[in-house]
Amino acid sequence: MAARLRTKYKNEIVPELNKKFKFKSIMQVPRLEKIVLNVGMGEAHTNPKALEAAVEELALITGQRPVKTKAKKSIAGFKIREGMSLGCMVTLRGDYMYEFLDRLVNVALPRVRDFKGVNDKGFDGRGNYNMSIKEQIIFPEIKVDKINTLYGINMTFVTNSKSNEEAFSLLAAFGMPYRNQK
Repeated sequence: MAARLRTKYKNEIVPELNKKFKFKSIMQVPRLEKIVLNVGMGEAHTNPKALEAAVEELALITGQRPVKTKAKKSIAGFKIREGMSLGCMVTLRGDYMYEFLDRLVNVALPRVRDFKGVNDKGFDGRGNYNMSIKEQIIFPEIKVDKINTLYGINMTFVTNSKSNEEAFSLLAAFGMPYRNQK
């Protein structure tokens, strides 16, 4: 069975965006291509268990095994050597992507204390949106009493839209709670 947001995209969002932007073809309607989640852990080279815990928790959150990211260059000031593991990342596509977006918008973000919406200034000019969360404990899959360290997660929503306005409308149609709704 297809993800709930995928069927919503095909049945509701595509006609709505096609009408709003007056595209010549239905294939011009912007779509979400992938979501990339990245966790950078500065203490990963001194505390490898923290990195392993982050890998396991990111796997729980996304349903997909993350890969460890390695340092490209040695930096003596930070005691980092080339090839050291510094964090982890996962790229979500297809149903995993839609399921994660559904849980993020409807379950995780409303659990943030004093939540007023996500910043609408995270667009890069090419239709991609970047946002961060400060703590991984907003996801219901994480058991708060089992975690050792709190860390942030950077998220990049990659769309095939040509402008920020199209990407903003696409993510808003998916239910992204922006601070300043246009």
